[in-house]
Formats: sequence, structure tokens, C-alpha cells
Amino acid sequence: MGASLMMKRTFLPILLGVLILGFWHSPDLQSIAAGVAIFLFGMLMLEDGFKLFSGGMLERVLARSTDSLGKSVAFGIVTTTIMQSSSLVSVITISFLSASLISLAAGVGIIFGANLGTTTGAWLVAGFGLKVKISAYALPMLAISIVLVFQRSNYLRGIGLVLAGLGFLFLGIHYMKEGFEAFKDQFDLTRFAMTGVLGLVVYTLVGAAATVVMQSSHATMVLIITALAVGQVSYENAIALAIGANIGTTVTAIIGAVTANFQGRRLALAHLVFNLVTAGVAIGLINQIVWSVDWISAGVGIAPDDFALKLAVFHTIFNLLGVALMVPFMSQLLAFLERAIPEPEPDVSKPRYLTETLDGFPETIELALRKEVKHLYDNAVELIAHGLNLHLDALYSSEDIAATVSASRDPRELDLDEVYEARVKTLHAAIVEFAIRADTRNLPRNICIRIQSLREAAQRCVHAVKAVKHMRRNATAFTSHSRGPATDLYNVLRTEIARILVEIHKLAAADPERRTSLWLDQARVEVERDRKNTTRLIEEKIRSRQIDATTATSFLNDSGYAYEAMTDLIEVARALMIETDGAMAEIEEILRFEDEDIEELAERAG
Repeated sequence: MGASLMMKRTFLPILLGVLILGFWHSPDLQSIAAGVAIFLFGMLMLEDGFKLFSGGMLERVLARSTDSLGKSVAFGIVTTTIMQSSSLVSVITISFLSASLISLAAGVGIIFGANLGTTTGAWLVAGFGLKVKISAYALPMLAISIVLVFQRSNYLRGIGLVLAGLGFLFLGIHYMKEGFEAFKDQFDLTRFAMTGVLGLVVYTLVGAAATVVMQSSHATMVLIITALAVGQVSYENAIALAIGANIGTTVTAIIGAVTANFQGRRLALAHLVFNLVTAGVAIGLINQIVWSVDWISAGVGIAPDDFALKLAVFHTIFNLLGVALMVPFMSQLLAFLERAIPEPEPDVSKPRYLTETLDGFPETIELALRKEVKHLYDNAVELIAHGLNLHLDALYSSEDIAATVSASRDPRELDLDEVYEARVKTLHAAIVEFAIRADTRNLPRNICIRIQSLREAAQRCVHAVKAVKHMRRNATAFTSHSRGPATDLYNVLRTEIARILVEIHKLAAADPERRTSLWLDQARVEVERDRKNTTRLIEEKIRSRQIDATTATSFLNDSGYAYEAMTDLIEVARALMIETDGAMAEIEEILRFEDEDIEELAERAG
């Protein structure tokens, strides 16, 4: 975030100064600048529209379309072609990769495809935008869009923003074209044309700088094509500018990765490597590529002097060359990325999946939050087991849980308060902050409900750990040395908690399609039954003088904490592991026991 802020502070006064000086020197420059501004504004509206219109669809498709390199590349091509924004696709990909929802290989494939997808924008502008008075299409689009934008439905508003974005894109192209045509009568930019290697290098740098300033290679390409169409830049220099635009667009991905985790930074580095290698090879083979552009153009009927369309051909060959160069070396690229940005030692006290790059993508937010709550749950379960002087590995592999618990007598050296602060409280605070921030987004209602459920699950994790903290001292005192019936009582209590942990572990390992919430309901009934039976059992032991009243009171308090912890753990498992969509989920929701049903069943069972 600091790098992004520094860049903005550096470029903003320079950019404003150049614009003011240019406006003062030539009023016609205002039309070009306004065209660029309108075009960029259209891209922003287009991105916002697709975020609303997708309603999470884009994320679902992404998750299902990245199980092979070919699918990943195809996804990048199609989505960038539709949305005309490789930046949006890159940011979505970084957010998914940061949340460990797709693999690094899939993310790199999407970036390759996004670069190819950007070439369609050049074709649309060169083949349609410059040959038709597209401002005539822009005005009706804007008129219709404003009606849709003020509707309450997210889908209608999304469609309205997409239409408005397209309208402003068309309008921006129109003003840029008009501005360059008027500008050439006063000032001939071709006087600054440079030929040879020097011109190639200088104009490549200019194209990269322009893209860094505008944060959009698409906008840079439109500017280059419109300038080329009216003769304000030479074809040779336009080619160099296009190469530079591809280099400059990596800055957007790098800025997007500043707040991402190591995987997001790896993807940004892959984007940089891809574009730098492609640009380097293109510069080295520039004569051969230009020859192939002429040959292909002649073959498809493009006029020799139609430099705008020939630039679109060059842009396509340029990016195809990059993909053809990099795909065979995919495994080496991935190995390089993993060496250059190694995975840090996992810090269980810090969030793993929650980053600012997730904001704005509904289902990404929910999936990342679900993973983070599972991370908190794992921390909480380990702390609960240690607090009861138990070992999770021994429990999970045990064939006789009661015997394993009875044999676990040695007190664990553990500062429960310190570990709770580091591994539970800090993580819970990050989850709450993220969930509150998500609430400020205009998310679909069903996703808001699930986010609220996950936030409550995180709270239950914390509550379960606190409950075990309260009972730890007595549980340790009565089970580290045999103290008769009281030791048996506490071992039964520890065994019941251990069984819940083991059963939830088995549920997590089961096929998601075979999981059922009915086991959770049954577990709740058993917990409530045991709670009631415990009270009766203690009364009997007091009457028979097996335990004294002081010990009985302590045990009743601790059993209350234990049953609260078990109930919380069961409900966390329900929030994390049980599907809430689909026909089976609806049936299970109908069959689900309410609290009063659980109490009644427990009473009968008791």
C-alpha cells in the first residue's frame, strides 16, 4: 500500500502540471485529455457493473475452469474479451490465489490468457471504432443505462453500469479521435518520430510510462490507435508504444499484489516476467514480426496503408508469441517463482486468507472467510485439547478414546492465557474486522447471511476456548493423580469433549456430498442428555457420600463449561461443513431440530 501511495504522490503533481501546461498551450489538447478521461471512467463503470452483474457468477466459473492450463488460458481470454479489462481479471485472480482457492499454475495461465484477451480491444477500436461514428451508439446507451442504474435490483444496476461503461468507452474514443484530428492542424507530433533501435527503445519506454500513469494498457492502446489513424504517430513508433504498453500494465498487477500474500506476489512476478520476456524477444525479432504482420494483413485483405488494423495484427502476434514462448517452460517458471518468493513459515496467529484484494467479489469474500474461520477452529481445537492435557494425534488415531483420555495424565506446560491471546483472540479480531467490512459492501442477501453465520461460528470458537480455560485448573488437578470418583467424573467429561473433537474431525475428512447435518443434531441431543444426566449423577454421589459438596459444586460448574464448549464446537462444524444450498440442504433444514426439540428428545432419552 505504501508503494502505491508513493507512486500516486509522485505522479499526481507531474501529471496535473503537464495537463495544465498542455491546455494552456493548445485548447485542442483538452479534447484528447477529455477523451482519455471519459474512456478510463467508462472502464471503471464497466468493472463495477460486471462485479454487480456477476453476483458471484464470475468467481464460481473461475473456480471450475482452472483445473488445467488450457482452461485457465481460455478463461483469461474470454473474461478479458467480455469485460475489456485485464486489470479486473488480474485482481480477481490475485484475490483467488491469495485465498488459496486456485493454484499458482492456474493463476499464471489466466494471466497468459488475459494478455491475449486484451488484443480484442485493439481489433474493436481499429476495425469498428475508427470507421463508424460510435458516438451515435454511445448516447442511446447512456440514456438507457441511467434508467437501469437507479433500479433496486443488483442485476439491473449491473447491466446499467455495463451499458454506461460501454457508452463512455465509445464516447472517449470519439473525443480522442476528434482531438487528434484537430490537434494535427496546429501541431505535428510526427516531428518527434524516431527510427531505428533508438526509436524502438525510447517509444517502448514512453508506452510503458503512459500505461503506468493511466493504469490501463487498453486505454494506452486506444490512444495509440487513434493517434496512428490520424497520422500523429508513425507506424514504427506505434509498434514500440504497443510493446511498452504491455510492459507498463504489469504495474497494475504489482500494485494489486502489495496487500496480497506470497502467492499473489508470485503471480505479479509471473506477469512481469511474461511481459518483459515477450517484449525483449519482440524487440529482438522486430523485423521478422513486422514482416509477418504485412504477410498476414495482405492475406486477410487489410490495406497496406491501414496502419490501425495492422497494429491490431501486431498486437495479437506479439501476445501470441509470448504465450508460445512461456507455455513450454511453465514448470520452470513456477519453480523460479517459488524460489524467488518462498513461502514464509506459517504463523498460526495471523490471518492466512483475508486480504484487501478480496473486497468487491462476493463469493471470494465468503470462501476466504470460511477458510479463515476453519483456521481459527483448528487453532481453537488444538488449544482445547492441550488445555485438557490431551494430544490430538493420539485422539484421532485412537480405537478407544476413553482409555486414551484416562491414560493422558501428565499436565502440559502451557500458559493458556498467553496462547489464547496469540492464536485465538488476534485471529478472531481480524475475522470480525473483515466481516464488518464485508457488511458495508452491497452483497447478495444469501451471502450476507452466510457471512453472518461464519462470524457467529468464529465467536463460538472463542467461547469454547474460554470455557475450557475456566475448567482447566480443576480438570488438571483431578486427573493428573487418582482422586477416586471425582477423577472418574472429570475423565468422563474430558472423554465426551474428545469424542466431539474426533467426530468433527471425521466429518471434515468425509466427502462433502456425503456429509449430513443429522449427525450434528444427534450429537446436540446427546450433549443435552448428558448434561441432564450429570446433574442427577452428582446428586446421587453426594447422597451416597462418594464426593463432598465442594467437589460436586466445582464439577457441576466445570461440566456446564464443558457442555457449552461441546455445543459451540458442534455449531461451528455446522457452519463450516454443511452445505446451505441445494435440495438436500433444504430437506435437512426442514428436519433440523430446534433447541426445544433437542431438550425434549434429551429428556426422553434420559
